[in-house]
Amino acid sequence: MTKSLKATGHDLADSAFQLTVLRREAAETLHLPLFHEKLRGAGLFPLAPVAPAVLQINVGKMCNQVCRHCHVDAGPDRKEIMTRETMQLCLDALAQSDIPTVDITGGAPEMNPDFRWFVAEISKLGRKVLVRCNLTIIVANKKYHDLPEFFKQHGVEVASSLPFYTADKTDRQRGDGVFEDSVRALKMLNAVGYGQPNSGLVLNLVYNPAGAFLPGGQKGLQDQFKRVLLKDFGIVFNELFAITNIPVSRYLDYLISSGNYAGYMEKLVNAFNPAAAAGVMCRNTISVGWDGGLYDCDFNQMLDLHVASPVQHIRDFDAAALSQRAVVVNQHCYGCTAGAGSSCGGTLA
Repeated sequence: MTKSLKATGHDLADSAFQLTVLRREAAETLHLPLFHEKLRGAGLFPLAPVAPAVLQINVGKMCNQVCRHCHVDAGPDRKEIMTRETMQLCLDALAQSDIPTVDITGGAPEMNPDFRWFVAEISKLGRKVLVRCNLTIIVANKKYHDLPEFFKQHGVEVASSLPFYTADKTDRQRGDGVFEDSVRALKMLNAVGYGQPNSGLVLNLVYNPAGAFLPGGQKGLQDQFKRVLLKDFGIVFNELFAITNIPVSRYLDYLISSGNYAGYMEKLVNAFNPAAAAGVMCRNTISVGWDGGLYDCDFNQMLDLHVASPVQHIRDFDAAALSQRAVVVNQHCYGCTAGAGSSCGGTLA
């Protein structure tokens, strides 16, 4: 795939159509329970938020990659970019709250022209800044080569996507040459101290399965990644987060086109874990879209499922009002509650 679903006019580029497919297939074809019914059976419905610990901000859908599993449907052809005005509204919201962590994502967030200004301004507020970096952006163009130094200057925690520690599996999911470029970028991050013992510069890797299956045990995968990356490339990192692929956007398209949709959804439903459901990230996260809209999580954002609150935009941010909402759920939420659970910080239970 070289273009986003939106650029090709695919039906699944429409979030409403995605939701129709997820609910219709569950009820009429697969006869699977609706997610809110599972929550109710576990005594967790409606799902209530706790005090927000993370403001996750999507600064745009533009990306230098077009990955086959991408729930954002990001790519070079996506032009949605957060403006500096909307970024300032995010800063204003942070200033009136005690949310300790800002999680910046995309697309490739570094492609937003105001990305560096935004990181610097968040740092001035004394908040922890986490950037979700696809690694290849660091080596994609000379103007990004100094990103490791920039991250270090502002004490940014870096979470880097790496589907596997071999080229074949990584390139199959993310495109030809991605693994080689990722290795180069990881070495550049290591060179300035990221992932090194006692440096205080945190470099975590994010693993997504390259097929229609759930991730293996996070600790075992972390040990494998650490051993192989150190032995073969001299690369070190802090932790590995194993994340379940959520049936949204391009991954949903992959499941349907490959004939794996029914089997994958059945796996997710059968692996539903109440302990994981109790700890889902949407309970302590507020997600901000590139246009300032508010959501319970990044996945809901991509499905246009706004928060169930009168506060719908970052300009009207009100932590007390948002704490009274019920988290919006749908069939894709099974992905976060299967097995050990899944969040932007890895497993949950």
